[in-house]
Amino acid sequence: MSEKWGYENCNGPHTWVKSFSVAAGTRQSPVNISVKKSVYDDKLASNPIKISYLPETNMTIINNGHSIQANATEKSIISGGPLSGNYRLQQFHLHWGATDDIGSEHTIDGRCYSAELHLVHFNCDKYKTIADAVDKPDGLAVFGVMVKIDKEHAGFKSITDVASKVSHKGQSTKLSKKFDPGCLLPADTASYWTYPGSLTTPPLYESVTWIVFSKPISISREQIEALRSLKDEEHDGKHIVNNYRPPLPLGDRKIRCSYARET
Repeated sequence: MSEKWGYENCNGPHTWVKSFSVAAGTRQSPVNISVKKSVYDDKLASNPIKISYLPETNMTIINNGHSIQANATEKSIISGGPLSGNYRLQQFHLHWGATDDIGSEHTIDGRCYSAELHLVHFNCDKYKTIADAVDKPDGLAVFGVMVKIDKEHAGFKSITDVASKVSHKGQSTKLSKKFDPGCLLPADTASYWTYPGSLTTPPLYESVTWIVFSKPISISREQIEALRSLKDEEHDGKHIVNNYRPPLPLGDRKIRCSYARET
């Protein structure tokens, strides 16, 4: 590609394969999750995901030009469910639309949510850093949380309150108060879908065990607008909106679910 990757027509997801051949791979993400076609796995239900998040002090928030990202430094660990071993939280970020009817990367029975939160973890049992893990088949585990527009999210307010301090690409700030990443998870973390996939941004490595929770979280109109106010460059930057990759073919992969559906 002649330009950096992005989400415009000239450098958006349909062009990424030109520079990242894995974009045409068989383990790409996101995907559409068909609830009826997902396969109940009692092993997931009998081995619940264990989430041991620690409060972050002076958490760094950065505008990376594609999203707002929060970098974790504490040893927050997840295990269980579809995972073998322990995975450590590295960062979280979001994808969102210009309008409320688009924004999420995964879709549920074809439905888009207004945004999607990704909490990125790396396999800390096998790899020392996320850089070591990012291109390995078992390197990463990502929580996907659907986001809808409704009432204000008290925990997320810590993030959106500092959005004006990271309005342009490359700007960063620190949260003045302790922040518990667990506040961003839905109340029900026992109900989820999981499948083998990839990063949804270049370099698109096929290294992710996806865990997409079935229940969304809510943020307010003001909070989604705070995200939409972010810009991708220091001068004359465009607003960061529609920063999502559309669903890719599931192919031969199976989506497993942790809960028995009503018939």
